[in-house]
Amino acid sequence: MLTTADIATIWLTLKLAVISTVIMLIIGTPIAWWLAQTQSRWKGIGNTLVALPMVLPPSVLGFYLLVLMGPKGMIGQLTLKLGLGTLPFTFEGLVIASVLYSIPFVVQPLQTAFAAIGKQPLEAAATLRASPLDTFFTVVIPLARPGFLTATILGFAHTVGEFGVVLMVGGNIPDKTRVVSVQIYNHVEALEYEQAHLLAGGLLLFSFTVLLIMYSVLKTSPVAHPVK
Repeated sequence: MLTTADIATIWLTLKLAVISTVIMLIIGTPIAWWLAQTQSRWKGIGNTLVALPMVLPPSVLGFYLLVLMGPKGMIGQLTLKLGLGTLPFTFEGLVIASVLYSIPFVVQPLQTAFAAIGKQPLEAAATLRASPLDTFFTVVIPLARPGFLTATILGFAHTVGEFGVVLMVGGNIPDKTRVVSVQIYNHVEALEYEQAHLLAGGLLLFSFTVLLIMYSVLKTSPVAHPVK
């Protein structure tokens, strides 16, 4: 049976994943659009920065975020001046760390979807005197719907499964920063393997289910193809 503490970590994890995914979609969409459309020499650097969290050890990213958001860090000094305190070992700090760590899983599917649209639909909208913003919302987003679906599912699922970054930045504070992955670690350390199995098995089932849903929906969704 799941304990009260286990259930609390599940709700906190879901809350973190939902908030982080929404933020990643808001931030990641313009980044992905720029990367898909630009011919700038900075595109390579942009792609590298976006993909960096995928290859960087979570402990390294967590350490530098801890330093930056600490009382002597650039972000920490700013939040202190604004009267917000410091972000490490808070839920807000956990959200920031989760967004930075999982954003490649949102930006890259969106970038691929945007690039696949091609120029013809955009040019057709321009001939009808549609503004760039109107074109984006009425043409680009509907055509890139499979990309948004993939980005949402992968961003959410990856946030749910985070461990290293959330432990470094958020610590292990009950009802505040203790998420499911950290709770599994706690159970293993305490030799509570039955409880660890319940949570770990739940995460395994969750991951399998979201991926199955994603592939099933994408199989039946129309995909935009590049127009030359």
